[in-house]
Amino acid sequence: MSRIGKEVIVMPNGVSANLEGNTLSVTGPKGSLSMQIEDVIKANIEGQNLSFEIAKQTPSSNAKHGLYRALANNMVKGVSEGFTKSLLISGVGYKASVSGNKLVMNLGFSHNVEIIIPSDIQVVCPSATEIKISGIDKQKVGQFASNIRDIRPVEPYHGYGVRYSDEVVIRKVGKAAGKGKK
Repeated sequence: MSRIGKEVIVMPNGVSANLEGNTLSVTGPKGSLSMQIEDVIKANIEGQNLSFEIAKQTPSSNAKHGLYRALANNMVKGVSEGFTKSLLISGVGYKASVSGNKLVMNLGFSHNVEIIIPSDIQVVCPSATEIKISGIDKQKVGQFASNIRDIRPVEPYHGYGVRYSDEVVIRKVGKAAGKGKK
């Protein structure tokens, strides 16, 4: 039995779960999410408690027990609080702005980079060098933030590029480190 899988999820006020066949739906003040659960795992809803148990023992059932519990916990947290990722842009002339349903970034290329924002994700730019991404689906928020970061990852010599706000960039020493050696 998975240590994570056997923990009970206590849903906050205003959040409800519904199980129809193998589909678990969670509804809250911020929206609704659903996922399919495989037959090896069984979900139990008792009032405001949501728990999972292994229905059929297979070699991967322990891993799936923890997986579905973690995914359901992320769904409950998403529809009640939501998820947020924050990105920082550093570089001379690098900036970002939201224009309609597009995120427009100037990242030192010969052209502006435009990314279409999905309908279930909100993007705001509090300043020209900061991007805040929020939504109810943890995977979609994280993937969208990762796609933005991959356009211009931080280079280690000057620190130019797009990074997460909590990311630590280890800077390298340039050519000056080798001067004086003969």
